[in-house]
Amino acid sequence: MEVFLIRALQLLLSLSILVFIHELGHFLFARLFKVRVEKFYLFFNPKKSLIRAKKINGSWQVKFFANNVPANERPKKDEDGYTITDAKGNARMEQIPLNELPDGDWRKYPESTEWGIGWLPLGGYCKIAGMIDESMDTTQMAQAPKSWEYRSRPTWQRLPIILGGVLFNFIFAAMIYIGILFVNGQSFISVENAKYGLEFSETMQNVGFQHGDKILKINGQPAGSERNVFEQIVIGGRRDITVLRGNETMQIELPTDFTQQFLAANDRKLFSIRHPFVIGRVFAGTPAEKVSLQAGDSIIGINGQPMFIFQEITRELERLKNTTIDLEFVRNNEIMITQLGLGDDGRLGVRVRILPDFIVVERIEYNFLQAIPAGIRLGWETLTSYVRQFRIVFTREGAQHMGGFGTIGSMFPASWNWHVFWSMTAMLSIALGFINVLPIPALDGGHMVFVLYEMITRRKPSQKFMEYAQMVGFFIVIALVLFANGNDILRLFR
Repeated sequence: MEVFLIRALQLLLSLSILVFIHELGHFLFARLFKVRVEKFYLFFNPKKSLIRAKKINGSWQVKFFANNVPANERPKKDEDGYTITDAKGNARMEQIPLNELPDGDWRKYPESTEWGIGWLPLGGYCKIAGMIDESMDTTQMAQAPKSWEYRSRPTWQRLPIILGGVLFNFIFAAMIYIGILFVNGQSFISVENAKYGLEFSETMQNVGFQHGDKILKINGQPAGSERNVFEQIVIGGRRDITVLRGNETMQIELPTDFTQQFLAANDRKLFSIRHPFVIGRVFAGTPAEKVSLQAGDSIIGINGQPMFIFQEITRELERLKNTTIDLEFVRNNEIMITQLGLGDDGRLGVRVRILPDFIVVERIEYNFLQAIPAGIRLGWETLTSYVRQFRIVFTREGAQHMGGFGTIGSMFPASWNWHVFWSMTAMLSIALGFINVLPIPALDGGHMVFVLYEMITRRKPSQKFMEYAQMVGFFIVIALVLFANGNDILRLFR
């Protein structure tokens, strides 16, 4: 439960920051072009808001746990005072003149933005006057365009208002990367430097790799980091792999459908870097503590079978769970043996020493001026990688790997780590920006397409068409969200 809460808090904080940044982009560009922003909310606020505030006549009014301000509309009456209805029998609505509203009514001051925090932490919104969005404010749109409304602005102003959120997400990600590189530098392990070779997933073994192989080159280029290998093989579709097996260099040609095979197998990684099983910490109440294993002990054998690689030992322990084993280890250059009873999980109850203790870690330091172009470049590489990954979604195997909040939350560490948090936030900022620019009507990309259409044809899509398009786009987005989170639920039961 503690791990779940830590990950949930990191996810909530990260998404809150990103939603605020995204909506701030829309807000600032709208205000730059003198367009009114009626509401700016972090989180959604059906019926009620946790906090809402508005500046009226120079002073702030703040409400806590209050009902939302009702829409500024009322049923339209004819000359005899009867309600006018449409063909379906629904009352036609009209805006209430501002001079008929009491002084304390927030609707009387539309020139001032209402700021708030909703109670449903699934996003946020920036309601721009005169724009058909998820609020579907048809009453306002039925009036003649006002000078302060989005729809009265030329296309060259509306386009940056639409794309302001995406732009701010990309800029924010670049700023995070600049800060990370300046403060922490950049560290990575080249897989060709893996002293003990690599431990491969079942999918990799099926196409010819063996535990202990080293990947040297991919399509003739140095393999680089573990992330680069994944990018080149799974996303980039590179198939010609040079490996070192013992003292022999050989080529492995991956099948053309390898990416689909990898996704279908549900392997989390292509491989891991092999390293010795050296104990870093012993946890209380575990089999390791009961036989007095200590930090610094190196496991070198089980039941008389020599082995010292962490991955090999964990596989053997799993196979021997619920049994008593003879564990051979080295302490202070002396070989020792102890009998140890394994539990249901086949684990010793220790934390092993980290990879940098055994493998060369390459590190690049940046001063502030160097970090700026490096951070921008890292942001661009992350974006292009995400775009390449997106095409996989349209395959059967890729669609099954779509994930919602559960998948995203599981990517955060089990303990709070600011470096990882900001790295994840930067990546999610780029993902949020890219997804929002997709040409789906309810997203920024859909609005962008309509503005570009108007720029090219000099014709504005009708209001009715925009309303229908917004509804269709909204249902598409909801369907995708339900599908992604449904995958999370299915994976949980599996």
